[in-house]
Amino acid sequence: MTPALFTEQDYLSAVENQWCHGCGNFGILRALKRSLVELQIAPYQLLMVSGIGQAGKFPHYLKCNLFNGLHGRAVPAATGAKLVNPELTVITVGGDGDGYGEGGNHFMHGLLRNTDMTYLVPDNRVYALTKGQASPTSDNGFVTKTTPGGSGESLNPLAIAIAANAPFVARGYAGDTEHLSTIISAAIQHKGFALVDILQPCVSFNHVDTWEFYQKRVYNLDAEKDYNRADRVNAFQRSLEWGDRIPTGIFHQIQRPLPQELLPVLQGEPLIKRPLDPHKIAPLLEELL
Repeated sequence: MTPALFTEQDYLSAVENQWCHGCGNFGILRALKRSLVELQIAPYQLLMVSGIGQAGKFPHYLKCNLFNGLHGRAVPAATGAKLVNPELTVITVGGDGDGYGEGGNHFMHGLLRNTDMTYLVPDNRVYALTKGQASPTSDNGFVTKTTPGGSGESLNPLAIAIAANAPFVARGYAGDTEHLSTIISAAIQHKGFALVDILQPCVSFNHVDTWEFYQKRVYNLDAEKDYNRADRVNAFQRSLEWGDRIPTGIFHQIQRPLPQELLPVLQGEPLIKRPLDPHKIAPLLEELL
């Protein structure tokens, strides 16, 4: 067997890790590295784009190209990069607060636009970096310093994504890195916008959705041989399942046209390789003066 060209060592960053001991992000980082090795993605071919938060630190702990942007604005930045240089493998990462709170509008339009990227959302159901406020996915009635009477209705990102006919919708669990790595690999290989919501306990600020809580409830949807990922109605029904049993795996997967298939200007040679001629935009600039 030919040895792998890239190993996990090739993705190691020199940046000191700042996550809390026991944080679910460690399992996600382990699963992601395993996927990168499996798919043999060169560090120089990988672009990680993130917003703000504990999950936003992911690109710092990998050797790759990275863009660390504004809170909730990772998806549009990643979209621009992928459209200009489609040869890059683009992985966007942001927590439930960054992705579904500040970035909720970009999340929705990312699903609809279907740019070819993988969107990892480590979902600890709390704002961890800012010391434990309720997030969009916090349980209904979740008590924090900002919600002393309990938080409101919990947002279901998978149901929203499937309702929007997102082409790839999945959920992973940080406590099962082998299954999570399989999901991430499938998401990266999928052509289109791939959402991977990842359940990950926050040991510091969320004492409801704990490791023990998930270990008793999560089950592998991918193990069901008769499950049809193209069945949108069934996928939506499964996305609503939360309680004694919580499904993980790929809920919905279809093919939809990519932006470059719909926009003539993006067809052909990548924009990054095309010569720049300032004279072509001169008439446009004159109109604005």
